[in-house]
Amino acid sequence: MLEFIFLALLVTVNGYVWPSPQLDALESARFEQLGHNEGIAGFVDPCIADNFEENLSGRSDAADWIRNAYHDMATHNTMDGTGGLDSSIRFAEEQARPENAGDGFFRASEVLSAFATQYISIADTFAIGAIIAIENCGGPEIAFRGGRVDAGEPNAPGVPQPQQDLQSHIGAFARQGFTQTEMISLVACGHTFGGVEHAAFPNIVPEFYDPTDTLSVAHFDSTFVHFDNNIAMEYISGTTKDPLVVGRNDTTNSDKRIFGSDGNATMASFAKSPELYASTCATLFARMLDTVPKGVELTEVITPLPVKPEILTMLFDNGTVQFSGEVRFWNMTLDETHAVNLLWDDHIGGTHNLSLPPAGVSTSTGGLYSAAFYSILDNGGPFLLDAAAGIKNMRFVVDGKLEDQGGSGFPVQDGVLYSTSSCITSGMQFFPPFTGRFDVAVRDGLNPTRVFLERLEMDNVGRPIIVETDVPRPDQPVPTGAGYSIWSINLTQSGIDAFAMYTLGAEVNGEKLVLFGAAQSISQVPRCPT
Repeated sequence: MLEFIFLALLVTVNGYVWPSPQLDALESARFEQLGHNEGIAGFVDPCIADNFEENLSGRSDAADWIRNAYHDMATHNTMDGTGGLDSSIRFAEEQARPENAGDGFFRASEVLSAFATQYISIADTFAIGAIIAIENCGGPEIAFRGGRVDAGEPNAPGVPQPQQDLQSHIGAFARQGFTQTEMISLVACGHTFGGVEHAAFPNIVPEFYDPTDTLSVAHFDSTFVHFDNNIAMEYISGTTKDPLVVGRNDTTNSDKRIFGSDGNATMASFAKSPELYASTCATLFARMLDTVPKGVELTEVITPLPVKPEILTMLFDNGTVQFSGEVRFWNMTLDETHAVNLLWDDHIGGTHNLSLPPAGVSTSTGGLYSAAFYSILDNGGPFLLDAAAGIKNMRFVVDGKLEDQGGSGFPVQDGVLYSTSSCITSGMQFFPPFTGRFDVAVRDGLNPTRVFLERLEMDNVGRPIIVETDVPRPDQPVPTGAGYSIWSINLTQSGIDAFAMYTLGAEVNGEKLVLFGAAQSISQVPRCPT
């Protein structure tokens, strides 16, 4: 047990050891982008996509997500450590400020916060959203750290506005932690995407009455949904249509003042070298996203695991354990000729072998990487383990090569599982309230300190939190005859909570176990036998 806990918590500069619930969740959200197990990236595919309007609106979610991340970060004050990327932009009070004109922050919050969990903060989804937008729309790979903490209230104002003078902009970026040159660079990097919308800035952009730009968005450059150095090339060549450079009101031409503040040296270097532009943007975007309030400790840079078991599900079923899931192989193509096998060790000294079928493929970082997924299934369904023998460790063999996480294998905790004997006593499908019983199978000899249900909720300011409900320890354990005893809890689910989903949690000697199993709702379990 101590070895398992050590492996679960170990984090290194070059990666981490599976399983680690927070890092596993962050890594998947960051790197599993398009295709199998598609996540946030589906909202910016194609990059012209505007999921709130038609794709001829002139806007794109990719540009909104990058702007959202900067404006959320821009409240940071290096002197006192307040503000930074902490999702405070989600509050209506911040969105209503003139410095945050437009509805892009509401739109970004609506989409991205839906991916927040107990392991991924809303602020982390803002950072991931910006990275995915940049990478999948032609940009460079951005280093990602997780662990941002969501604000409980709005931050102080501080986002620069177009009508402010140059010294105000220099001062605002200095407060955020950026030099004048970095200010020029970060604005140029951000403004490779998007533009200025008439509805938010009617004094800058007129209505176009253009069926291909229905929201009247004046774009920063000619390739507004693609990362490239055109923002600099067009500026230096004098062909730019950036509304903050050549706008009809010179007072709001903030890009003109910023870009020219060093005699155009930075923009000229970017126009000359797309490589310099991309590398500079990768560094500054990462710094921007890592600008967090004082006291927030981010993880090391998260890199993809070469081999990663995912969505493992285990269910006790009358003497057997139903086991299923997937395993992901990073930067591997899906090829029917690959021979992929699962090896596992049980609790009584046995070793077993199962051939795994292909499940799908995904791409990441604008197609730079691919990942092949294989199903942990037996003839299309969960494979059945003898419950008494169980499973404690996995390894994989790919075309004869052993993948065992540097010799430690992939430890599996089968000590606490939902049981198929869970059942409902009242209520009908889709017609709450529901009353029923969750049965939990606890492996003999494990002796957990606690067994509990976990339910994801939002607190009074919209932050994801976990509410725990203890499963009572039975006075007399109910043995199954298969190496487990049953603990039970009765629940009633009604109203808005009628279909609430619960995952299992457990502690041994005060240490939380990493359990594997799908969330369940009382509304989904079968009716109790009469």
